[in-house]
Amino acid sequence: MGTLKKVLIASLCVAFLAVKWSAPGFDAESLRGARVLVTGASTGIGEQMAYHYARFGAQIVITARREKVLQQVVEKCQSLGAQKAFYIAADMASESDPANVVDFALEKLGGLDYLVLNHIGPSPFSMWEGDVEHTKWLMQVNFFSYVQMAWKALDSLEQSKGALVIVSSLLGKMASPFVAPYTSTKFALNGFFGALHHELAMKKSNVSISICTLGLIDTEAAMDKVRGITNVPAYPATDAALNIIITGATRQTDLFYPWFTQAVTLSKDWFPSLTSYIIQKSYNYSP
Repeated sequence: MGTLKKVLIASLCVAFLAVKWSAPGFDAESLRGARVLVTGASTGIGEQMAYHYARFGAQIVITARREKVLQQVVEKCQSLGAQKAFYIAADMASESDPANVVDFALEKLGGLDYLVLNHIGPSPFSMWEGDVEHTKWLMQVNFFSYVQMAWKALDSLEQSKGALVIVSSLLGKMASPFVAPYTSTKFALNGFFGALHHELAMKKSNVSISICTLGLIDTEAAMDKVRGITNVPAYPATDAALNIIITGATRQTDLFYPWFTQAVTLSKDWFPSLTSYIIQKSYNYSP
């Protein structure tokens, strides 16, 4: 191994350990009674977050499109120890539903301590073939609805010294094939909420913003799309969910999960040509 490579690997390890050691401690009791709204909570990471919050004794409102599944998740949350648990079915492609969901949560919980925005719309895992209408639709679901909900909840979060938690993706830091509409929405999230973080800090706001950058997670939806196409390792949704919750509770600005996703984002700036080559060769594709 070359000297430069050794130095780079050592530097990344030191940076990782420094971040871990300097991160604020997590007090699980701080979530007991916390008022939480989690979107995209019928399956996958959102569902696992709902269960973790329930175990911590939080008061929860969850939302997604499928009412029957939401009802089942709420029942499990109640059995796991949630102080309160409610659901509201909503379509984030609607112009009115995002705001209505926040209003519902404020009414049921009397305010919000955490707004966890996690939902995404379905999008094909394929080469982009010019479907502009789908891209517009996905921007509404994956981006504009986040902006709507954040604005609607901001006053309540300000009063409670609360936290806004944005679940993003490694694909919002570096582009990848087969997901052009999806990755564009995640880049938009990172840009908007990164800017909002600065604005709130400059205004001495009580609200923290955490942007969570996730690698490939072993949700059923994700695995169905990439199976046989890539050998990139997937990581457990329940662990990702817990890390997101801890990041919000400790008011950290960023989460990279798994940890090496941060090194991957750095590689595109340090070694752009090599990174592009590795990305393209990580998929099983023949034109």
